[in-house]
Amino acid sequence: MIHDCPSKIYLEAVPFSPSSSWLHDYYSADFLQGVKVVKGLQAGWGVCSRTVLLDSTPFALACWNNLIAAGLSSGNITTLNVTTGICISNLSGHTACVRSLAFLSDGTSIVSGSDDGTVRLWDIQTGGVVRVFYGHSDMVWSISISPDQTMIASASADKTVRLWNAQTGECCCTIRHNNVVYTANFSPTNSKLLISASSGGVVQQWNINGHKIGLAYEGWYAAFSPDGTHIVSWIPGVTVRDSNSGVIVTKLQTLSSDVQHCCFSPNGKFVVGASSTVIYIWDITSLNPHLIKCLVGHTRSITSIAFSSTLFSSSNDRSIKFWQIDDSSTNKVLADTKSRPLSSTPIMTLSVHARDCAAISSDRAGLVRVWDISTGLCKASATTSAGPHSHRDIQLIDGELLIVWCTHELIHIWDTKKVNHPKIVGARFDFSTTSIRISGDGSRVFLLDREHIQALSIQTGKVVGKVRLEGEPSNHPLTVDGLRVWVYFKSLPTRWWDFGIPSSTSTGLSSPPLVTSRLDFIHSTTEGTTTKLFRVKDTFTGKEIFQMSGRYIDVAKMQCDGQYLVASYESGELLILDFGLLIPQ
Repeated sequence: MIHDCPSKIYLEAVPFSPSSSWLHDYYSADFLQGVKVVKGLQAGWGVCSRTVLLDSTPFALACWNNLIAAGLSSGNITTLNVTTGICISNLSGHTACVRSLAFLSDGTSIVSGSDDGTVRLWDIQTGGVVRVFYGHSDMVWSISISPDQTMIASASADKTVRLWNAQTGECCCTIRHNNVVYTANFSPTNSKLLISASSGGVVQQWNINGHKIGLAYEGWYAAFSPDGTHIVSWIPGVTVRDSNSGVIVTKLQTLSSDVQHCCFSPNGKFVVGASSTVIYIWDITSLNPHLIKCLVGHTRSITSIAFSSTLFSSSNDRSIKFWQIDDSSTNKVLADTKSRPLSSTPIMTLSVHARDCAAISSDRAGLVRVWDISTGLCKASATTSAGPHSHRDIQLIDGELLIVWCTHELIHIWDTKKVNHPKIVGARFDFSTTSIRISGDGSRVFLLDREHIQALSIQTGKVVGKVRLEGEPSNHPLTVDGLRVWVYFKSLPTRWWDFGIPSSTSTGLSSPPLVTSRLDFIHSTTEGTTTKLFRVKDTFTGKEIFQMSGRYIDVAKMQCDGQYLVASYESGELLILDFGLLIPQ
């Protein structure tokens, strides 16, 4: 059976140094300069799906479609791809911390407010400043753009809210307060209405001429719901009010009174608040709005939150965390009518399919997962009866899973394109079989024992080719490319056979191996320890470009093609290394 499996990925930004040992921590993976690392693990709703570490503290977040922007303590603004977590651009120009950000509706421009007292409009595509808005005499805490995109509101520690013409940069109106103004937000449905919250604990609505609307009420922060009908604020304590009357609709229970950041989800179903290192999520759609989730992960105080289909949070720990809130599924490889909890058991075999942007894993329990190699998300999974048997292979052929394993001296073939249950090949084979590989076209299975390579037809299960070996194979002996098979020996040079040529399967044609990949990897064990070290080199230049260490399944379970290396932790986590930037074509 096949079912969706949302998964966890963890990315960190660290410098690249060929002399360092990278993946030394059992539970960590790194985003290296030139090497993208994706670590996959089962996860669910409300789980942190990615952590991105930055060079300086992010104090402001804003989202637009597949982009997230972060305002940093350094004065720079960085934009990230939501799907991959990769940095898209860096904007520099502010001379102090960026406290607030807001995208224009088309996503091509962004507005920022900074401790340097300026408001800036940026062209994201060029990275240039389109306009600088001068007028505040102190730090700018909050930025908001009117729904018609004609005006910008900025709230400042100079006790004012200024309204700017977005096209000319002219200050149209200055709204003065008695205290520092922390937030100023336009109504999402009315370009002539905005709300402010100041350090005196006062929330007030205004029109764009600076006139008060309605009565003021308590609050240190305020934001509109997506449809403009409600306002969320904290007093301390989180309160939802009717935006027209100011009447309290509900008070949301918290585990802490110190909630300093709050917002609505884009669909209006949830209210999210952050206190210190904890994020709270309330369901406000029921008759009794209630707390449904506490998200814990940051190690220092949270500085900002933002919501799209994913929830984002930034912190003084210099990280941005991506929390999985949207429960919509990813694309399926196969349909499923049932689902069951997934277990994290050791992975027994892996395969890489770069053209399909997929990696396939099969674990000790027989569970097969299809992973997106660009994001680390598990797109589908299949339950098989492969069990704990280690000799197996799995491939994605024309969008269908093909799994072969050996047990009790019998070969089992599980082909999702033809049958729902495995086909058992009746002929018995040497129990000393050490490796099984499926041909590139899915027509054959290659079996390796101490003395032979045998080729079986997937269709009939009959032997269609056999080669006698002249030496003892190594511990990770077999590589397949199409119908060509390479065998690595302990004391002899590598040899290869082409089973697409009928005579070669009987005569044992051999010649020097062909280079089929830009990447090769060598493994070793540190003397006196059980630590495994894997070195990756570019086969074209002969240079070592990467090394990693950690508690992985042995090297025979790793798979490597011309760009990707896929490995697995003993816990069942998947590790995907993308060497695309280190080995340009």
